[in-house]
Amino acid sequence: MLGRKLAGRYSVVKPLAEGGFGETFLAEDTHLPDSPQCVVKKLKTGSHDPALLQTVRRLFDSEAKVLHQLGDHPQIPRLLAHFEDNEEFYLAEEFVEGESLAEELETGKPLDEDAVLQLLYDILEVLSFVHEKQVIHRDIKPSNLIRRRRDRKLVLIDFGAVKQVTTQL
Repeated sequence: MLGRKLAGRYSVVKPLAEGGFGETFLAEDTHLPDSPQCVVKKLKTGSHDPALLQTVRRLFDSEAKVLHQLGDHPQIPRLLAHFEDNEEFYLAEEFVEGESLAEELETGKPLDEDAVLQLLYDILEVLSFVHEKQVIHRDIKPSNLIRRRRDRKLVLIDFGAVKQVTTQL
């Protein structure tokens, strides 16, 4: 996958993570000046069955729509693009430079009360926005919160398990 250009635009630089639902890569957007870095997520489909692919495509488009809607918040990575290539589905998102809350907490140093309150405030601020949009993240954990280097704000990532809440009347 390294060096591969997806959608004729995103050049894969290195793998970032792999899970049950797919793979995540650091990539460069070669269509923009200075080729800024972004995150490309590849959804595992596990099948070439046309009916199943159509269902996956519908769900994928729905998830992309939700991510686009959520990207209006400064603590959620913007969705840059979603595309299909060779019956595989991809999302390109803003790259957030920083370290995860999991890495931050690994030091074992206890947080003082003010630090805990600020941490909760930062997390609850973004969660409030997500819930106002009728979306449930479903995978909130320290490794899915990145402390952005440029402003030290927590950014909620990995909306792969996102669930859109629908009201049934």
